[in-house]
Amino acid sequence: MAQRSCRNRLEQALARIADPKGEGARACLTVYADAALTAADASDARAARDSSLGPLDGVIISIKDLFDVAGEPTRAGSKVLAEEAAPAKADAVIVQRLRQGGAVIVAKSNMTEFAFSGIGANPHFGTPGNPRDRARVPGGSSAGAPVTVADGMCDIAIGTDTGGSVRIPAALSGVVGFKPSRQRVPTEGAFPLSKTLDSIGPLAGSVADCAKADAVMAGEAYAPLEPLALEGLRFGLPEGLLLERLDDTVAPAFKAVLGRLDRAGLRVSHEQLSLLDDWVAVNEKGGVIPPEACAVHRDRLRRRSADVDPNVRIRIERGCAVSEADLAEILRERGRLAAAMDARLAGLDALVMPTTAIVAPTLAEVQDPKVFAARNAAVLRNTSMVNFFDLCAISLPLAASLPVGLMLVARNDQDRRLLRMADAVMRLFAA
Repeated sequence: MAQRSCRNRLEQALARIADPKGEGARACLTVYADAALTAADASDARAARDSSLGPLDGVIISIKDLFDVAGEPTRAGSKVLAEEAAPAKADAVIVQRLRQGGAVIVAKSNMTEFAFSGIGANPHFGTPGNPRDRARVPGGSSAGAPVTVADGMCDIAIGTDTGGSVRIPAALSGVVGFKPSRQRVPTEGAFPLSKTLDSIGPLAGSVADCAKADAVMAGEAYAPLEPLALEGLRFGLPEGLLLERLDDTVAPAFKAVLGRLDRAGLRVSHEQLSLLDDWVAVNEKGGVIPPEACAVHRDRLRRRSADVDPNVRIRIERGCAVSEADLAEILRERGRLAAAMDARLAGLDALVMPTTAIVAPTLAEVQDPKVFAARNAAVLRNTSMVNFFDLCAISLPLAASLPVGLMLVARNDQDRRLLRMADAVMRLFAA
């Protein structure tokens, strides 16, 4: 059967975005229909000449609303920035690389304001409904990203991940989400949340598609993932905090997958990670993200705090209470702990845990600020550890009544091996 043209696939994607019965208006804040059609025709012409630009040539992609696109303001999900931001002078580095690789950028996807929550709600531009249950949130902060993938508006979505903002929406919405090692993908042209922890990663329907996008954004030559045997791999199960208070959907799904991994010959060892206690202690001093977010937004909050999502504003304001001297000490401590964690994980191929402790909350329940805060903490708990300790991680979808994510975590700069392990696990699930 002949492969459908890129233009044909794009027209179908645009139709899904425009469908008034769908989530397109909430998932996509800017739609690049004309430019995308031109890019699709160019890709089809290259395909006819057998002159592909790479693994993303003709692949339809959405990008998070915080990436610069030349000539337009970068909103980062914010009403204030939509009104005040000057037009970007150039595309973000990753946008340039995607275009150079022949990707067809169809839209900018919705997000939590300033990327500062794992829930995914946005009071300014609406909140897209979860692909599996429209009454639930999609997860954030890359909220529109998983919806664009799951609802067929694109093939791959590009998000950012500072404390879980790729992996949380992937887990809560039932797709794959990859957070690479922090240094792999340049963040120039991405509106910052935390200059120390921000990273850029893809969401897609498969590990292979995430690997393609990651390679292009990292400026690497892409090679297909080599098969990897699960038998004999050693996964660490972190005892304590990261396995506590799992809800009634997550707990049995996670238990079942551990059984499947064991039967596949993979060794799962119970690991005591005392460094997690040190991480909690650092967060109690103010953490890294809130004070760095305050540095970005202090003046904006002083002028227009009433126009900022209150659930976001309160978290930034907490960061403003941390002094520069205290932040410097926190960053020094973080560096020491990241090195210690790297050494601690040297004997393991990966850590394994649920991506989030709970399934997606309903849109109704997170209207209550106290419930919002509790659910936000629950979805961020496991993922934020990865960013703090400077690791890489991937969330894989598990079979359950509502989407549940399985997270594999590897040492910094082990991205390629992590992707191979994740691909092998997904093949086990499909067997």
